Amino acid sequence: MLNDDLHTDAHALLPGRTTDAGATRRTALQAALGLGYAAAAAPIMAQTAIATPADGLTAGEVSFTVNGFKVPAYRAAPAGKTGLPVVLVIQEIFGVHEYIADTCRRFAKAGYLAIAPQLYARQGDPSQYTEIAKLMAEVVSKVPDAQVMADLDGAVQWAAANGGDAARVGITGFCWGGRITWLYAAHGPVKAGVAWYGRLVGQASELTPKHPVDIAPILKAPVLGLYGEKDTGIPLDTVDKMKAALAGGSPQAKASEFVVYPDAPHAFHADYRASYRKEAAEDGWKRALAWFKAQGVV
Repeated sequence: MLNDDLHTDAHALLPGRTTDAGATRRTALQAALGLGYAAAAAPIMAQTAIATPADGLTAGEVSFTVNGFKVPAYRAAPAGKTGLPVVLVIQEIFGVHEYIADTCRRFAKAGYLAIAPQLYARQGDPSQYTEIAKLMAEVVSKVPDAQVMADLDGAVQWAAANGGDAARVGITGFCWGGRITWLYAAHGPVKAGVAWYGRLVGQASELTPKHPVDIAPILKAPVLGLYGEKDTGIPLDTVDKMKAALAGGSPQAKASEFVVYPDAPHAFHADYRASYRKEAAEDGWKRALAWFKAQGVV
């Protein structure tokens, strides 16, 4: 069984109800709660998916070891360069697939060493699932936050040993990864974070003992939150709760900011899905790069 938080996440992730085009198809998917990533993406992928070439980059799969486990990752960086700013790119619930890899290449084109660890690797392979609900129940719900924090520490260490500057690290994440971005900004050695529509509140559990609103006052790095007004999984009142928690916190918490895009649904940056909103996605990307620059990552 999915807990309420994960059920809400799954609800928001389904390509349903938040856009006019294809409403009938998406309503049926929502009722089923059982359509996989590939099927959800297929109708629009060819029309909107951004393809960033790897020319001039060193790009591909790498791995690093954390607590005896080899964690696979995708990384992209300008070829032949060292001392690079680092950005951790954190996956959606669907894992490190082509959209996440392409996002790494976009950061690399902007001068970063970008690395996206496969943070579910111990629990399962998201690419093998065709139903969102089953993926959430069998893989995502079993991933401990502590494991994720340790794997991200390992990613930073790998980056520092492979051309990255450990003193200039940022983190960004989408959906599931947006929540992780907030958590890591209170944990890890980063100068700034950019959280795209990550859940802010939730039920405490053994694997997820705290949520962003709980750690907001102790942020060690300022975070830019990029959210959608029409996100069915993240009500605007939870954004207000997060703002209030940040306002009473550390200097880094107080320096954090939100941008809420009118009419944007969940996953508005995901260019392979029906939720994609070009204007909001492009504005958010520009803001993310500017945020990292302003906070000294670049």
